[in-house]
Amino acid sequence: MLNDRLTTAPVDGVLYLHGFNSGSASPKAQLMRAVCQGLRHGAGSLACRTPQLSHRPDAALARAEAELADLGDNVLLVGSSMGGFLASVLAERHDLPAVVINPAVAPARLVEAWWGQAFVNPYNGERFTVEAAHREALAAMTPAYLTPERYLLLLGTADETLDCRDAFRAYRGCRMLIEPGGDHGFSHLAAYLPAVLAHGGHTFAGPLDAPSAP
Repeated sequence: MLNDRLTTAPVDGVLYLHGFNSGSASPKAQLMRAVCQGLRHGAGSLACRTPQLSHRPDAALARAEAELADLGDNVLLVGSSMGGFLASVLAERHDLPAVVINPAVAPARLVEAWWGQAFVNPYNGERFTVEAAHREALAAMTPAYLTPERYLLLLGTADETLDCRDAFRAYRGCRMLIEPGGDHGFSHLAAYLPAVLAHGGHTFAGPLDAPSAP
């Protein structure tokens, strides 16, 4: 299902936000950098930032806000899973378009199941434990309302981590591309890049091979 969205002027940059316990070297982050590098915009390529975000939600949001400020006020936000939630927070705060890929919905409730659980980030080796502070920070930043026309939702129906029906309801009325059998990592993202870039006013013909997962 793909709903119409008003035509937008081409964005001047892309900010990609990775998911929980992921990183800026993840396959989707690599893919976004590669496609932006290949797009001509102004005197060079389309600017793209894929920052390494902290596991702490408040610190992750602060880093994303700083990257967004550097990119300017005409930016396409792209986020996966928890990064999709952060992208939605920024989209509502700054009136920006966003592409959300299997986004976390109500993540404050989601992390309750992880309280006391120890994690190791596979990209930077950071070790941490989920605490009540994670939930409190996520609850404090959750938008009261999602504006449907801002979003393109990419949703896999076989998400093994999140219930895809939650995102379908939360983002109801936005543009949606639903991949039957799609996994949580949305491993076929490369095939959807034309739609992702079109949401930011750019034309991408492709193809572009997806980087291999580490």
